[in-house]
Amino acid sequence: MNFDVVIVGSGLAGLSVALNLAQTSRVAVIAKRSLTDGASDWAQGGIAAVLDSADSVDEHVRDTLVAGAGICDETATRYIIENSRSAIEWLIQQGVPFTRDETSELGFHLTREGGHSHRRIIHAADATGHAVMTTLVERVRTHPNITLLEDYVAVDLITSDRIGLPGQRCHGLYALNVTTGRTLTLAAPHTVLATGGAGKVYLYTTNPDTSTGDGIAIAWRAGCRVSNMEFIQFHPTCLYHPYAKSFLISEAVRGEGGLLRLPDGTRFMPQHDERAELAPRDVVARAIDFEIKKRGIDCVFLDITHQPPEFIQEHFPTILARCKEFGIDITTQWIPIVPAAHYTCGGIVTDLTGRTDLEGLYAVGEAACTGLHGANRLASNSLLECLVVGRAAAAAIQQEGHAEACSAALPDWDESRVSDPDEEVVVAHNWDELRRLMWNYVGIVRTDKRLARAKHRIAMLRDEIHEYYANFKVSRDLLELRNLVDVASLIVDSARARRESRGLHFSRDWPKAFPKGMPTVLAPKRNRNRSL
Repeated sequence: MNFDVVIVGSGLAGLSVALNLAQTSRVAVIAKRSLTDGASDWAQGGIAAVLDSADSVDEHVRDTLVAGAGICDETATRYIIENSRSAIEWLIQQGVPFTRDETSELGFHLTREGGHSHRRIIHAADATGHAVMTTLVERVRTHPNITLLEDYVAVDLITSDRIGLPGQRCHGLYALNVTTGRTLTLAAPHTVLATGGAGKVYLYTTNPDTSTGDGIAIAWRAGCRVSNMEFIQFHPTCLYHPYAKSFLISEAVRGEGGLLRLPDGTRFMPQHDERAELAPRDVVARAIDFEIKKRGIDCVFLDITHQPPEFIQEHFPTILARCKEFGIDITTQWIPIVPAAHYTCGGIVTDLTGRTDLEGLYAVGEAACTGLHGANRLASNSLLECLVVGRAAAAAIQQEGHAEACSAALPDWDESRVSDPDEEVVVAHNWDELRRLMWNYVGIVRTDKRLARAKHRIAMLRDEIHEYYANFKVSRDLLELRNLVDVASLIVDSARARRESRGLHFSRDWPKAFPKGMPTVLAPKRNRNRSL
């Protein structure tokens, strides 16, 4: 199958690239499940942008740099925030139904979240991601130049060295059709990885099942550098209930006055940070983790009952309805919450157009590391990055033009030496073991000893998983497990390299921060001397 551009991933970043290219290019979008089964559709809070005259680019940049704890790339941060308004205007033109407020300058309601000095979060009630994705999916489904390949899983990139050609270029990729079990060859001069984050590497996460770090692992195996993988953001407020899977309680609940309480009703955040409930997520998550472990309790509580029921219904209808399903009326009851793995701040090293170390390969969204998020992502900056860098990547691809397809025939996927799996329990067991050891050893608070244990066990798991991969036909579960173990190894190696505590990385053995922060960059052995 030949295209001008193949995009792996169907979240906001991927669809932004697709819609901005489709007028001039034949585009394929690959989705592991349906188009809306990624993290973008789950995003509740909104999109941070400078939309009010009382706000400014400088203030948004300052808030981002403060949250990023000295690791943000200031040039990248300023570029993305300077383009925030035009990105939001593009979404409005697409028809996204943001919550209105006729008293505001732009005509839309803006809320505030932790770490922000202004109300600058444009949103669609408390289901912004769903509103944005529903709108964009409708557009891509009806566009004649966009081919949608749902239930396809990327296996590996097809690079020059893989097919015996000189140079370092990506010529497309192999993708498993989950329905038929066949692995197909997708050829394209431009490939875009928009696969999202790696939250499923942890036992408890707010992420959907698709967040298995596929793009990061695939790019690493192809020779690309990755950066800042130790900085995993744990969302402080995930609903704690035995039947509630991965449901987060939006940051905006605290932005609208929600208070964190111990079971006896005592507020505890003022003792941890002067910003209290509006402190950045890493501060709040560590405070909750500290209180839970210190007191031996299962959870803490988020209290929004002081707001009128009408206000809660208007601003948080999704959270209200979901909690009611579990017998919790948030207008009169506190919400039980715990932290959970939420966002991957690091990723594939790119420039501001999404270009990676490999010619013809781009990465956008959570899979990429532009330098915006630094050591801790500021709330609601992630969807903004998807939009701005996604549109920039599309412009760069258009400017580059459509290179001729590789003159050499790309080889088909070879399954001649593998058989059907005979013990799939190996995949299930290793998946569970990996996620548990990452939660216990590489979580919110880390130590050298725990990280060393994690590295040792992950090495053993990688050997087992790679042996299984070499001998049996691929499946979605096996491919995801293979990617997760590679990403887990990158997280641990990055964490062990950082001999300080900074942002989301907190080490008991290295509690102080260096005077100057530097990003962590890992390079595959064959790519140690490459620079973007």
